[in-house]
Amino acid sequence: MNKKERLIEVAMVFFRLGCFAFGGPAAHIAMMEEEVVHKRKWMDREHFLDLIGVTNLIPGPNSTEMTMHCGHERAGIAGLFVAGACFVFPAVVITGVLAWFYTSYGQLPEVAPFIFGIKPAVLAIIASAILKLGKKALKSREIGAIGFLVLIVSLLGVNEIIALLSAGVLGVLYFYSKSKFATTPKSIAPFFIFKISTATFIKLSSIKVFWTFLKVGAILYGSGYVLFAYLDAELVTKGWLTRLELIDAIAVGQFTPGPVLSTATFIGYQLAGFWGAVGATLGIFLPSFLFVLVLNPLVPKMRKSKVLGYFLDSVNIAAVAIMLSVLYVMSVDTLIDWRAILIALLSAFLIFGIKKVNVMWIILGGSILGYLLNLI
Repeated sequence: MNKKERLIEVAMVFFRLGCFAFGGPAAHIAMMEEEVVHKRKWMDREHFLDLIGVTNLIPGPNSTEMTMHCGHERAGIAGLFVAGACFVFPAVVITGVLAWFYTSYGQLPEVAPFIFGIKPAVLAIIASAILKLGKKALKSREIGAIGFLVLIVSLLGVNEIIALLSAGVLGVLYFYSKSKFATTPKSIAPFFIFKISTATFIKLSSIKVFWTFLKVGAILYGSGYVLFAYLDAELVTKGWLTRLELIDAIAVGQFTPGPVLSTATFIGYQLAGFWGAVGATLGIFLPSFLFVLVLNPLVPKMRKSKVLGYFLDSVNIAAVAIMLSVLYVMSVDTLIDWRAILIALLSAFLIFGIKKVNVMWIILGGSILGYLLNLI
């Protein structure tokens, strides 16, 4: 397969994922693991885990950044940009249409019955990914103990970045002292050897909107709730939006497929029309492309370093533990009546029983079943 064919393959895979990627970052990553590791074998599970681990440590939407890593593995730097753009494109278009609808009519279409069925369906998808990634990440009892500690502190509400970094440091200290490995400059140096590429920014008419969202995209860690706090400080306090309008925008990002950061498109349209939507979208996603462009070549070098290998192993099991804590919290919030439980059980049967069912059919089936059950 030549480079052009690989780029087309990357575009098709991540555009399709972008159309069906409901359920938040944990669900998105689970779908990616199924597509690029299990089904297409673009990389082995250990390297996929390494990418998850380091991606969790940088700002930006982690699942979107994982698409960029996967695209880079398959088709180089061009694949990085194609994968990221194709993944966010469906969400951006859908959000833009909803922004026009909201601006024109003052309300949003009723989609809650369809979303109701998607949420329990993605629980089984996340559980499947945790099982597969956990088997690879669990390399020893000590690694398992670190994962268990991260699971406990995550359920207690400790920030995920603090939990991941602490796990990495704890793993390095423990395994380093256990092996009595003599660190040499060569063992750590690969981490610092990289090239930074420059990017040319296109000036937009809504430059203020672009700059505001560029700042948010460059420093954003965490969930949609964290995004709400950042945008509240940047937009509501300046009088650009009311808090009710911001809440509506965040809601749109939550129930559309793909990354919740597509909220930016909705807000940009509200602030400055079409070009405001373009500026906000470019601004909030651009830092992620640049972060991944710098980070991706470092991951294999980190794995070759023994000390940094300890760090990666510990961060990887921590990332799986955080996915498990997310699954628990989502289950508590989602499995609140017999309809949700039924959809979750049927999805689990398809994934763990039949196994060969594509996860996108499970998402679509869950959505339709959720709508039908809400008619009862």
